[in-house]
Amino acid sequence: MPDSNALPGEPDTLMTAPRKVLVIFNPTAGARRRARLTRILEIMWSLGAAVTLHETKARGDAERTAREASTKVYDVVVAAGGDGTINEVINGLSGRQIPLGIIPLGTANVLAAELDLPTDDVGLARTIALGRTRPVTLGDVNGRRFVMMAGVGFDAHVVASVDAGLKRLIGKSAYVWETLRGFFRYKFRSYRLIVDGKPYEVGSAVFANGHFYGGRFVCAKDAALSDPRLHVCLFKSAGPWRALRYTAWMILGRLDKLPDYEVVPATSIIVEGLAGEPVQGDGDIITRLPLDARIASDRLNMLVPA
Repeated sequence: MPDSNALPGEPDTLMTAPRKVLVIFNPTAGARRRARLTRILEIMWSLGAAVTLHETKARGDAERTAREASTKVYDVVVAAGGDGTINEVINGLSGRQIPLGIIPLGTANVLAAELDLPTDDVGLARTIALGRTRPVTLGDVNGRRFVMMAGVGFDAHVVASVDAGLKRLIGKSAYVWETLRGFFRYKFRSYRLIVDGKPYEVGSAVFANGHFYGGRFVCAKDAALSDPRLHVCLFKSAGPWRALRYTAWMILGRLDKLPDYEVVPATSIIVEGLAGEPVQGDGDIITRLPLDARIASDRLNMLVPA
């Protein structure tokens, strides 16, 4: 049965098996996650999938490997890692008609939550080996693709400041720690946004393509991967105590009740601010201000359960 979240006029498609699968794995995920990957690959092989494993060696390797993957050799590319690895692979597949599967091994795994992927090894293996494809929209910021969200302001500075070693050691708690430090260290300032031609002054902004943020928190409850618009989350007030209040209300699921918070669906966003400030996309820094964001011209087929 077609999925209710599929794009209008573009139903989910059941691919034929066996599949020739290229798995792009970020080995910085650690030994425990490598062991999980091995279990999932073994199940995929038992289901008849022909699997090739590529381990990345440096930043950008996942994107380059996805870009060079031959459609004559592979009919599925899988990103095995966190949201940053997935973002690299998505950019490598830009403009290419090859489906993407994911094995979520990262800290937040926001896309896996948005797609409602299985959390067990067998379910994930079956999704890649036997699942169907769902077309999803992508965001574009300064020519870089993102699938879940991009942001400027406080959240981008938190992402830019998180220590990679601490992140591997304590996972999501590294973001919590850096957020707490950021309330006292970050130089809060305002940004000027032009959203579909309308100006806004904000302290921070998030461009949501899906409704989950930072795990299973919600910034834009109506955003969906099937919506051909970005949902611009406007945090209109600046300053540490305002940021703390936004964070607390998001954790409580009541962000949309604040009078200085607004979500605006849009097809075009321009951000003006201090040149060179970081812009985060899917939990990694992907570009710098100034910023021009919109829905990407191409879509991506994602593997979901059959």
